[in-house]
Amino acid sequence: MIKNTSPSSNQPLTPAVFHILLALADGEKHGYAIMKEVESQTEGRIKMGPGTLYGSIKRMLSAGLIQETDDRPDPELDNERRRYYRLTGVGEKALRTECTRMEQAVTAAKLKKVLPSISNAEVGG
Repeated sequence: MIKNTSPSSNQPLTPAVFHILLALADGEKHGYAIMKEVESQTEGRIKMGPGTLYGSIKRMLSAGLIQETDDRPDPELDNERRRYYRLTGVGEKALRTECTRMEQAVTAAKLKKVLPSISNAEVGG
């Protein structure tokens, strides 16, 4: 597997980095919320442990894909030890690039009949 967190590379992102970026696409989250979001968005197929999560976050911070934020949703309800993360512009670009790469791969797979194409009847059209 290619280990890549570099936003300037054309190599695919690791699954952990991709899913962390995707979890942060709709707003900042703390580590545990990221883990739960990844588990939810993958329907339980990926359960990210703390070692994978925080190792990936450390590399992503260094690569400029995400940044830590001091903002708190509600300081009265929040644990002050939690660290919150959000996407940077570089992270958003890396996520879009990876999604485009995946979309192109799915299109190719459909053309080769590896995956079924969706007909208009199936989508209600």
